[in-house]
Amino acid sequence: MGTLAEDLTARTRAFVAEHVLPLDDEHDGDIEAAGGDERRVALQEAARAAGVFAPQVAREYGGHGLGMVDRSGPLEEAGYSLFGPIATNVGAPDEGNMHMLEAIASADQRTRFLEPLARGLVRSAFAMTEPAPGAGADPSALRTRAVRGDGGWVISGEKRFITGADGAGFFIVMARTGGEAGGAGGATMFLVPADTPGVVVGRHLPTVDRAMIGGHCEMRFEDVVVGDDAVLGEVDLGFRYAQVRLGPARMTHVMRWTGAARRAHETAVAYVAGRQAFGGRISDLGLAQQHIADNEIDLAATRALLRVACEELDAGGRASESTSIAKTFAAEALDRVVDRSQQLCGGLGVTADLPVAKIAREIRPFRIYDGPSEVHRWSIAKRAVKRITNGAPS
Repeated sequence: MGTLAEDLTARTRAFVAEHVLPLDDEHDGDIEAAGGDERRVALQEAARAAGVFAPQVAREYGGHGLGMVDRSGPLEEAGYSLFGPIATNVGAPDEGNMHMLEAIASADQRTRFLEPLARGLVRSAFAMTEPAPGAGADPSALRTRAVRGDGGWVISGEKRFITGADGAGFFIVMARTGGEAGGAGGATMFLVPADTPGVVVGRHLPTVDRAMIGGHCEMRFEDVVVGDDAVLGEVDLGFRYAQVRLGPARMTHVMRWTGAARRAHETAVAYVAGRQAFGGRISDLGLAQQHIADNEIDLAATRALLRVACEELDAGGRASESTSIAKTFAAEALDRVVDRSQQLCGGLGVTADLPVAKIAREIRPFRIYDGPSEVHRWSIAKRAVKRITNGAPS
């Protein structure tokens, strides 16, 4: 008998193939066209029945309690379909928010926010990114403010690119409680229910991707009043707590997108193995074989770097270096895998007749969100210079 992780991986693969891929392909990866939140609820009910729901969440909240290494298999299989992460409740931003709430939230906050999120009763969003010149790739530029009031706080500011905001049950809001924009400290996280007066969800930014439920939205916090019990963790330590979320969330992104890229690759290999041209199968041509081999190499290297980072996270490390390396490599390698797959499929590779084009559309933003590749490289280089010139640890 296999391990729990192996069993969940196999069952997730079967569940996605039977219940999720047909819907994904029918609606070209557009979750709103497939029914939005109503479809999410139905898919999650099916995932619970199949025993593949929330593999990453503690058992007390309805999950399977898998660590970072063990969850990589089920999350890759979920990511094989663009709707799979939504169905199994491992999608962004909810999965990252669950991880952070498990690590930081008080007992009361776990009851009020984590449990309904983990069980799929609500969705959530992480509200940090702001319009320029506010927080983005540089979180220290944070401008949204929270000022102490009678028995609590008053939050004011604008946010942008808030994934899942439309229809979310609550927000984890990053706001400045001390210092000035550009400073390394002085941020605090607040748990804010969506129906709190002054919370305004604005327009959906018209992005290329269509599989993220709730869109990527503009938001305003207009003198939003919350109590002291809304503070997640401790006051002024928000940037430190964000690292609890960001490293693991980057790796679960890699897991999911590895599944999507693998589907594009497998689709392309099957296509060229059956397509005749120039007197034989396309898969027998040297240039096609190079694309196939390079895809296999990029997928294998992505999984190897992912495992190194996940082992460090499971051991209790921050894994800042290893998660940056894995995220940067994976975002670019998986994009290459999908691009080569499109090339192998020729004209059909840019149509909705095959799933490769929609995967290309959805995976491209991964090189930007959760830290653009350029920012990760800057961070990696700074650590390398410090380590090599000063003998300091990474």
